[in-house]
Amino acid sequence: MNQLAVPFGSAPIARVPYGLPVKRLGDGALWLAAFLSGFVIREPAPYELYMAGLSVVWLACGLKLRREFGPLIVCLMLYIAGGIASIPMAEVQGDAIMYIAVSGFLAITAIFYAAILADDPDRFRIIQSGYTISSIFVAAIGIAGYFHLFPGADYFTLYDRARGTFQDPNVFGPFLVLPTLLLIQTLLRNSVLKNLHLLPPIAVLLLAIFLSFSRGAWFVLFAGVLIVYFLALVTEPSPRRRGRLILLGIGGVLAAAGLLAAALSIDSVADMFAQRARLVQEYDGSRLGRFARYSLGFQMVMDYPLGLGALEFNKHFPEDEHNVYLKGFTTYGWLGGTVYIGLALWTLTALVPLLFKSRPWTAFTQSLFAVFAAHLILSVIIDTDHWRHMYMFYGLAWGLIATDKIERKRLLARRFALGLPSTRKAGQNHIAPPQAACAWNANTIGRSRSGSSAAW
Repeated sequence: MNQLAVPFGSAPIARVPYGLPVKRLGDGALWLAAFLSGFVIREPAPYELYMAGLSVVWLACGLKLRREFGPLIVCLMLYIAGGIASIPMAEVQGDAIMYIAVSGFLAITAIFYAAILADDPDRFRIIQSGYTISSIFVAAIGIAGYFHLFPGADYFTLYDRARGTFQDPNVFGPFLVLPTLLLIQTLLRNSVLKNLHLLPPIAVLLLAIFLSFSRGAWFVLFAGVLIVYFLALVTEPSPRRRGRLILLGIGGVLAAAGLLAAALSIDSVADMFAQRARLVQEYDGSRLGRFARYSLGFQMVMDYPLGLGALEFNKHFPEDEHNVYLKGFTTYGWLGGTVYIGLALWTLTALVPLLFKSRPWTAFTQSLFAVFAAHLILSVIIDTDHWRHMYMFYGLAWGLIATDKIERKRLLARRFALGLPSTRKAGQNHIAPPQAACAWNANTIGRSRSGSSAAW
């Protein structure tokens, strides 16, 4: 059979009959996984059923679990182990078992995405494309549902807020932020005139995030845009292009203000905005409201090393934790709560050095970092424990971290083979020859365009 060369040191790929490469089938299956991540209005969602089969098939075909993302695997295993240990504490153990089983499955999806990217980092384009197209589609559904543009559109709203194909507007809104940042990145780094076709999807995504009336989604969008814009400024060496970024920033603020003004010209939208824009809602600051439950909840778990058990917190208080860090201790015990905080901080700090390295996926990494950091802050006031895209973010982050570690090892091995020092000695300014310093050659990046984050 014919074989194809695969980037990043993977094994050759055999062709199936009629000349269709297995790699193309695998890439298409991965694209569909990213696309289905936007459809979780019922459980089990199509995404979950599909990912269960896809993960098994990829692992059976030789997908590697690399030591470079071992911290992700170990932390998730300990996290789930804490949840399993807390099951006997629950009154309804059947529900607790199902909850922890879902957590375990989502942990597997995170490991899957990490392995996929570590095996071939250029797959970020496939994931980005599927995720972006899915987001635009579900955003359009959410907007159409909010304005009742077709019979039965109310199904895609909840409490007069757009929820699209999600169970909750508070999940729908944050899900749309990453592709929004990726499209904005394209405008920041490339010619706006050549990318005018990106303006309509950006407007659709922004309007859908606004109509979710999720304060968390608004925060994630605002924080994400600020981080991405700041990184674009500090990593741009050209003063002329930096001036262009400043002008684009001013234009973006004016365009966003115009879009907001147009939306608020509709009375129903303006009324809901006035209601949701208050920083503290009644259910936040009441006697047993959201903020009071945080303090009381952390005091309670001090007496329960194994946790309260899954789905038990709302039996002691009027509502759930609405804080993923508190939920880590109540549902996964002291072990799970501590491990989750450690994993979150580890992931965030490990991503930071990648933000300033010139790679084909740097723009993607910066957008992922921005939205991931914003989600970690959001998790203080919202329970993100079973958000499918949050586990995807963890997997993508560790896939990129592993990619950087793998390439550094290869670069050191190459320098050793050429007889060059692996570290710079004091007082020396050694400059490696081009063939040793160039880590990303044509075989590694294929057809990648450095710095590009095209989403199509």
